Amino acid sequence: MLENKDQFYRDNVTKFGIPENYVRDAFSADVLLGPVREGVSRIYLALEGNEILGFAQTIERGSGNVELDRIVVFPDHSGKGIGTQLLGEVLADQKQEGIRTITVNAGQDETHARRFYEKNGFVKVNQFTIDAPWGRKLNLVTYQLDL
Repeated sequence: MLENKDQFYRDNVTKFGIPENYVRDAFSADVLLGPVREGVSRIYLALEGNEILGFAQTIERGSGNVELDRIVVFPDHSGKGIGTQLLGEVLADQKQEGIRTITVNAGQDETHARRFYEKNGFVKVNQFTIDAPWGRKLNLVTYQLDL
């Protein structure tokens, strides 16, 4: 699905020390679309013509809760308000579906992402460390937005 976004892969591999094959697998069509096919996920696309500028993905977590699993704006299109537009679509759609709470995790060191969520009304509710599948520890911050 996103194989043509090599710069995005390289940026994430470098930024987070993630092995390139893990990033490619994480953004493969099967991984992205599997939960959609199962009916527990939605993908929102930002398009210009036939070009994907970015996307967001939500995953149902039950009892009126949804996780914003991914929100991505590709580097050539960052700083243009696309992330804010995507988030707006996600929030409006999820509210219409009766979702009451949206959560999202961001890396503790991802100051840009954390500012984005805070600017859009998300509140920090937790901080924790996980063992990433590629052998590193990741410090994460959970944000929540009540709709």
